[in-house]
Amino acid sequence: MRVVLQRVSQAQVSIAEEVVGQIGQGYVLLIGVADTDGEAELDYLVRKITNLRIFEDTDHKMNLGLKDVHGEILAISQFTLFADTKKGNRPSFTKAGKPEHAEQLYLQFVQQLRDEEIKVATGKFGADMQVELTNDGPVTILFDTQNK
Repeated sequence: MRVVLQRVSQAQVSIAEEVVGQIGQGYVLLIGVADTDGEAELDYLVRKITNLRIFEDTDHKMNLGLKDVHGEILAISQFTLFADTKKGNRPSFTKAGKPEHAEQLYLQFVQQLRDEEIKVATGKFGADMQVELTNDGPVTILFDTQNK
C-alpha cells in the first residue's frame, strides 16, 4: 500500500459539486492499494498513522499525535499512487490493485481507523472527486509498505 499523508487545518471532498466529506484539523490520506496488499499492510499503516507525532506542542516541536489534538482524517482512494512513468509519457497503472480488492482494503483501512476512535470522513471509491485542503506546515509524509 502507498499512503500520502498531509497534515491539514481543514479539508473537504466533493463529487459533482456536492461536499460528501469534510474535516477540520487532521490528516488527508491519499490511499493506493496493490494486489499484494493485505492485513499485514493494513495493520502496519493504521499503527504508524494513528501514532505519528507531527503536531506541534507548546515548545513548537512536532511531538503530538492525532488523538492528542482531537484530529480527524479525510481518507481518499487513489489508484494513481501506483502510476508507472518509466516508459513514455502516459502513465501505466498495471501495478494498482484490481478494483474489487482495492475497495475492500480501502474500506477495511477506514474501519480500522474508526475502530481507533478517530473521526474519518471519506470520498467515494472510484468516483471523480475534487479534494480541497489547507496543507498545514506544509507537512507531507509518504508511507510505502512495498519498501518497509
